[in-house]
Amino acid sequence: MGNLFCCVQVDQSTVAIKERFGKFDEVLEPGCHCLPWFLGSQLAGHLTLRLQQLDVKCETKTKDNVFVNVVASIQYRALADKAGDAFYKLSNTRSQIQAYVFDVIRASVPKMNLDDAFEQKNDIAKAVEDELEKAMSAYGYEIVQTLIVDIEPDEHVKRAMNEINAAARMRVAANEKAEAEKILQIKRAEGEAEAKYLSGLGIARQRQAIVDGLRDSVLGFSVNVPGTTAKDVMDMVLVTQYFDTMKEIGAASKSSAVFIPHGPGAVRDVAAQIRDGLLQGSSV
Repeated sequence: MGNLFCCVQVDQSTVAIKERFGKFDEVLEPGCHCLPWFLGSQLAGHLTLRLQQLDVKCETKTKDNVFVNVVASIQYRALADKAGDAFYKLSNTRSQIQAYVFDVIRASVPKMNLDDAFEQKNDIAKAVEDELEKAMSAYGYEIVQTLIVDIEPDEHVKRAMNEINAAARMRVAANEKAEAEKILQIKRAEGEAEAKYLSGLGIARQRQAIVDGLRDSVLGFSVNVPGTTAKDVMDMVLVTQYFDTMKEIGAASKSSAVFIPHGPGAVRDVAAQIRDGLLQGSSV
């Protein structure tokens, strides 16, 4: 109906290309416009000014001979003041942008190793954006932003990289575990050494107390019982301890016993052996 009355409507964020007798006439802004078709005016088409995005997947090879798929997202839009160039100079804008993306990525990525490609994604995106901006501005398009959204190596390469990473982490974990066990062993050894030291102090004090008690007993017995010697007192003490030992061995249900010659006379023999050993040690 609008064409019948020579009126056309151009939507918001869109421009229309007006031709007269097949030649470009002007760009129609959003709104209602008069288009006298009987004077040779016609509408050649519409051009959107909205931001558009094109995802390009490019396969290439890195410097260390790993094939990767690089996915780039190109955000672009037509310039209102160059709508004529954008409409007439390019027949397929998306194919043109894709060709430039392929060219830049396949020129940049082969200069990098795989790890460098992951680290320098922004550099690749900047190179693509600079090249597109320089090329597409002549056709009436603005490159708003270029993103490298993914670098995907072959599945076997990804599995190998994950295994390398896992092995490195396991090696670190093993080192940390070994270090922890080393610290535990050192602390355990230090604790055992301290315990043995304290135990030795206790045993030494116990024996010192026994010696002091025996000395006091011998002196007291010699004073209270005239005619007795220190030897007689020691023999009596040994007999007393002998019977105490036999009592403890018999009272224990599970005890390890070393059998020695039994009988009171054996105590005298043991005492004599101890004295002889002490005398021989003193003579040496």
